[in-house]
This record gives sequence, structure tokens and C-alpha cells, in this order.
Amino acid sequence: MLKPLRLFLTPFAVLLGLLLTGTPAMAQDAERGAVLADTCLGCHGIKGYRNAYPNYRVPKLGGQNEDYLVLALQGYQGDARDHPTMNAQGASLTAQDIKDLSAYFAGQGEARTGELVAGGRAAKGKEKVAVCSACHGEAGISPAPNWPNLAGQHKDYLMHSIKQYQDGGRKDPVMMGQVINLTDQDIKDIAAFYAEQAGLFTVAYSN
Repeated sequence: MLKPLRLFLTPFAVLLGLLLTGTPAMAQDAERGAVLADTCLGCHGIKGYRNAYPNYRVPKLGGQNEDYLVLALQGYQGDARDHPTMNAQGASLTAQDIKDLSAYFAGQGEARTGELVAGGRAAKGKEKVAVCSACHGEAGISPAPNWPNLAGQHKDYLMHSIKQYQDGGRKDPVMMGQVINLTDQDIKDIAAFYAEQAGLFTVAYSN
């Protein structure tokens, strides 16, 4: 009698687990993400494409961490990131859309690597980024998937992002605390350091 009882209880336990935890989330689908990304690539897939106002180049997404991309898109859906166009785009995305888009962009290749650039335009920022390296890596390649890679990102975009953390346009307790005392010159030097490193790239718009 015990064996039939176990056969009954096993599927019952599985069903009970699904009822308590919900249906397991679908795995990310990068191919579906490629279709969804067609809209994104109208801006992010064109080298040097600029945001109209305020004027800065839109961020490179190639080589970015998948977990971070998920968090960023979630931020545009809520009140953690203020950008009218991205807020409007994010509002229509489902949780699965966000997973698939992030998988697509992260799957276009790893961030490029190279020797640390510490001279030229990067020189003034070398010492100033020391505190940043714990999360973003010495040369801007993050050791943790939930933090963004900064290496190779556009200087003006990095400056805009840091200033948003200062004025509340972006909300993250860690970043807001780190940048609160940075001067405009500090921000310029830090952004220049990361922009000079090998790393992120623009995913080509093929249409």
C-alpha cells in the first residue's frame, strides 16, 4: 500500500509546489530578443547616435553584462531611472521581454580587452576611479554581473549618468552615495578614464 501512496503523493507535491511558488519562469530567448531589439537598434545600433536633449551619445550595449541590462530595463519601468523615451519603451515590456532583450545584447560578444590605458586623456582619472574599481573593475570590466561594464563607454554618456545619480534622475543607494561629492571636473576625468579603455562596443544595426 505504501508504493501506490508514494506515487500519488509525488505528483501532488509537485502540483502543490507550483501553486505555492507560481509557474517556473521561462528561460531567456536571445532569438526572440533579436526580434524585439529591432526597435532598440534604431538608436543603440548606430555608432555615435545622440540623444536629442540633453545631448549625449546613447550608450553602447555590446559587451554589457546581461544581469545589469535586466536591472537597467527594470529601472526604466519604475522610478529608478528617468528618461522619457526609455520610460515609454520600458512600460510596454513584459518580464520575459526584458530577459530576452538582455540575453540578445549580452550575446553579441564579450567586452573587448586590452592593456590598461593610464596616460593621455585617461591620466587625470586614474587615481579618481580607485573607489569605483571594487564594483566596476580596475579598467572598467565589472567582476560582478549585476554591475555595468564601463570600459569603452562614451564619455558624455558616462558624465550624464553620474550627474543623474547626483540629482536623483537615477536612484541607486550605492551610486548616489559614491558620487555625491564629485565635482564637475572629477566627473569629467572619471568618464574620460573609462572611455579610453577597451571594452564596450556598438551592436550593429543590420536592417
